[in-house]
Amino acid sequence: MGFPTKICSVCGEEFELKPNKPGFANRCPECSKEGTTATAKPSMDADERKTLSEANEARRRAMRDLLYRKDG
Repeated sequence: MGFPTKICSVCGEEFELKPNKPGFANRCPECSKEGTTATAKPSMDADERKTLSEANEARRRAMRDLLYRKDG
């Protein structure tokens, strides 16, 4: 009986999922190697963080107003 065949979530290649394989179960051995991360977050400067924070606050305020307004 062979090992189950999986498809890598990063590169799309098929690989055999062997026991004691290092890394993630949904990534091939080449993509599981240390230091290869495709999901690294880009760094943001202070202005971008402030803009994002203000946008999130405006969304929260709008949702609160929609949910708790009194129709009368």
